[in-house]
Amino acid sequence: MKLWVDGGLHEADTARVSVLDHGLTVGDGVFETIKAVHGRAFALTPHLDRLVRSARGLGLPDPDLDEVRRACAAVLDAEPLPLGRLRITYTGGTSPLGSDRGDAGPTLVVALGEAAERPDTTAVITVDWTRNERGVLTGLKTTSYAENVVALARAHRQGASEALFGNTVGALCEGTGSNVFVVLDGRLHTPPLASGCLAGITRDLVIEWTGAEETDLPLDVLERAEEVFLTSTLRDVQAVHRIDGRELPGAPGPVTAKAMRVFAERAQRMLAAEG
Repeated sequence: MKLWVDGGLHEADTARVSVLDHGLTVGDGVFETIKAVHGRAFALTPHLDRLVRSARGLGLPDPDLDEVRRACAAVLDAEPLPLGRLRITYTGGTSPLGSDRGDAGPTLVVALGEAAERPDTTAVITVDWTRNERGVLTGLKTTSYAENVVALARAHRQGASEALFGNTVGALCEGTGSNVFVVLDGRLHTPPLASGCLAGITRDLVIEWTGAEETDLPLDVLERAEEVFLTSTLRDVQAVHRIDGRELPGAPGPVTAKAMRVFAERAQRMLAAEG
């Protein structure tokens, strides 16, 4: 396994980032996870656009996207896995201990790990912790991910693969690393960005390709939705067959099954065009 660290490829066991890197000490960094198929990155441009937006949101300098693209290509060429997780991490760089940034400049790391095909359906739970739809990090994909780690660990203890959050006003928001869609009266809905959810790349494609509506939804919509599914870079479109103690028999339902089919077909064409 080879990683790109600040300008070049390194073996995994020799790649080094300072222990004083601000991404490590205070979570001052942003990242993107991108699906890689046989050495090709899916939807790379929108992911890089979001990387820039997240960096600007933290007040970091814009990443050099030419370098990021070179780094991604080098890592993918070094190990063109059938299905991989391409991870771009961009941090505040080596800094003094504390919240102040240093002047060493940002750190860029690009790595590739093997990914597994996801099952068509999964179980999820809801958690009492909330997303802050008005927080300084809202809408940014940052390395400050500890609350997601805690919530996901709880989901795993309860036999689920994802935990869903409401926001501070009791509206449905998102999962730890996914967006959520629900079917009501045969129509497809997902929370708007104003709910505090991340503008997921897969979410955006599903909205575009299926005509899903962005709708303010109370968290308890999960108790009556006819169908529920998750979207994310590595899940694509994944049906939910259980939410907490509620079973959704027959998942994936007809609306979800259509969304899965449409996404698979359009994504394949998109990947071919990008290649």
